[in-house]
Amino acid sequence: MLRKLLKYDLKWIYKIVIIFYALSFVFAIFTRICSSVENSVMFSILAQVSAGFTIAMIANSLINGIIRSWVRFRENLYKDESYLTHTLPVNKKTIYQSKVLSAIICSFITVIVAIICLFICFYSKENIEFLKQILELTANTYDTTVIGILLTVSFIIFLEIVFIILIGYVGIILGHKANRNKLIKSVIIGFGCYIGTNVLSLAIMALIGMFNQEIRNLIQTTEMINTNITKGLLLGAGIIYTIYNVFYYWIGKKQLEKGVNVD
Repeated sequence: MLRKLLKYDLKWIYKIVIIFYALSFVFAIFTRICSSVENSVMFSILAQVSAGFTIAMIANSLINGIIRSWVRFRENLYKDESYLTHTLPVNKKTIYQSKVLSAIICSFITVIVAIICLFICFYSKENIEFLKQILELTANTYDTTVIGILLTVSFIIFLEIVFIILIGYVGIILGHKANRNKLIKSVIIGFGCYIGTNVLSLAIMALIGMFNQEIRNLIQTTEMINTNITKGLLLGAGIIYTIYNVFYYWIGKKQLEKGVNVD
């Protein structure tokens, strides 16, 4: 049943997101065509403008995918579609899993689309060599490999995206437990959770800084920190955002299983 729910959720989300994908590819290809024309100021300007539109469409794909996953969640569980949803022979846990997975899958595909479009826009031997040098320099600085750097950055970005997705769902669930102004309260609760969690992260860093001079310098000064501290911060960010994601997923699932106030 999870597979069927996931299929319908993704189809609903992609009704709009697929348009942004198509526009991203169109502008990326147009950028490549304009860039291939040498010694032309006009085509150079067009290439830069088109590249800007490509990046804007990629950003819109990610933002709209997440927002539409929230809208889908609200429409399915609390608005007109909820009467059909709640008569399905499936528990709320499975419904919740489908919503979370559909948003994550959409975000992951968007990142893949972004990489392909940026490759189309900016690929050249010079750019690839420059990127390779930057990655190798960074890898050597932190005593790791290029693959290690890419995996670490990708994992942190993935955790941050999942964090935003889950906070949106928790905001919707808690906001719709109110009797009035449910949408406004959903937004306030979601935004409050985001701000509150990040303030908690800063508080944890400040607490650690009381016992670690390097962390204290990071907070109080503009001094460069050593590579070991940077690696520790990345590891800490991965751990703490994993904990946040598990916590918010659990909160959303538990609150949803307690019941739904249908409009």
